[in-house]
Amino acid sequence: MRINYLELHNFRNYGDLRLDFNADKTIIIGENAQGKTNILEAIFYIASLNSYRAKSDSELIKWGEEICNIKLEINKSDTDILLETIINPPKKKILKVNSLKKNKSSDFISNLCVVNFSTADLMLLRGAPEDRRNWLDIAISQIYPAYLDRLSKYNKIRLQKNNCLKELRTEQSQNHEILDVWNSQLAVVGSNIIYLRLNFLNELIKNAKEMHKHISGTEELDITYNSTVITDIKINGTLEIKNEEILEKFNKELDMRKHEEIVRAQSIVGPHRDDISYFINKNDAKKFASQGQQRTVVLALKLAELNLIKQKTGHNPVLLLDDVLAELDGERQNYLLNAISENIQTVVTSVDAANFKEDFLKNVEIYKIKEGKLEK
Repeated sequence: MRINYLELHNFRNYGDLRLDFNADKTIIIGENAQGKTNILEAIFYIASLNSYRAKSDSELIKWGEEICNIKLEINKSDTDILLETIINPPKKKILKVNSLKKNKSSDFISNLCVVNFSTADLMLLRGAPEDRRNWLDIAISQIYPAYLDRLSKYNKIRLQKNNCLKELRTEQSQNHEILDVWNSQLAVVGSNIIYLRLNFLNELIKNAKEMHKHISGTEELDITYNSTVITDIKINGTLEIKNEEILEKFNKELDMRKHEEIVRAQSIVGPHRDDISYFINKNDAKKFASQGQQRTVVLALKLAELNLIKQKTGHNPVLLLDDVLAELDGERQNYLLNAISENIQTVVTSVDAANFKEDFLKNVEIYKIKEGKLEK
């Protein structure tokens, strides 16, 4: 899987831009706030229909404009595929594959897989639970595109349920039967989301533990899924709970906490409230790990994600590295660069090329960017 070219129109600070990818590795160098990250963000958005920086799609549109367009041509299994998204809020974004409109997100994102590693990811452990859920959800959707549709359906049901809860709290309605209907639907979709999250983490942990030990030397990485539906589950590489069991527990928990949800007028049970905990030698990494130890955990997770996508899809994902090398020490830099195989297309942003070893600079294209203008 490779990117052939990227075209942007009114995206972030770009009016019009075309960038051709003719080498295995592309390095984009420039000072901060020149538009380096915007290029990687556009690639990531096409792959996942998510931005790791913007809270809404409207933030992606160049200031003063009303619409933006991203085009990305990839080569997959010796076939060129043109992906295009048109963002025009408040209208629904338009998705096209080879000029044919796609109505389902899963039909669009199934074409390109990427792994993004940015400086923001280095704070994954210390960040908010939402940050860890977002990473997990986007990573899963790279392997199981239909997962994104399930998330969308879950959030729509939850919105309807929250509206119902508000009516019940203000005594505008005493009809609990409607709430029971929403709870039943929420449990069915939500239990499947939890099951897929647990399945993904169990597949990820084996590779992540091995890589983490290799980087750290002796330290042992463990992961626990913290759920509002089921008891906290330690991820050990084997999924020991069935979807039906999660559904049963979900329904019981919703029934037990029905009154509390009405009082608070919000859904407090479900995967939208879940979290992930990381442990190093059985100590909570969020509380006790040093900055270097936390970065080792994230590095191991990202490289494990890269390998898992290749294993599950049969295609190498595109690797996006956003200014991350400058934040890693020499040992972790070397491990990351050595772990990138020759057949993985890699796009890197950096302030300069000083952090790259001579071997990495073989078969590489370097672009310099200033005020949104690129030159080779």
